[in-house]
Amino acid sequence: MGLIARELEARGIPTVCLTSAWSITQAVNPPRAAYVDYPLGHTAGKPGDRDDQQLILRSALALLNATDSHSAIADLGQIWSVDDSWKDRVMRAKPAEHGNGDAADDRVERFATPQYQMESDRSEAESAPECTGCLWIE
Repeated sequence: MGLIARELEARGIPTVCLTSAWSITQAVNPPRAAYVDYPLGHTAGKPGDRDDQQLILRSALALLNATDSHSAIADLGQIWSVDDSWKDRVMRAKPAEHGNGDAADDRVERFATPQYQMESDRSEAESAPECTGCLWIE
């Protein structure tokens, strides 16, 4: 997203990225980013927690006025839980890597081909001639 954000900014459209991966975001160097110490996939807030979601959204949008577009990553100060035990489950090694079978890799399998939740999603994706969301960029 940071690469897209830089292209949009070059065309005069202000952006702010939400991230929970500081080092990756820093490497991609987006114009502005809002960091939360949450698991990947939860950068817009905790599920079902409207107050948390609104706080993150408002804080991220405030960065549009508070910072210029020179690669600023702002830590919003949000934490997932009072302890960091959730982080122990994020980057677990596969049992074969340990050799003793103690570690359990319960992550969802990754595929090289697109996976669709519903058959209608597949049909729509396959019938689309190209990405219509990006046509206006050139």
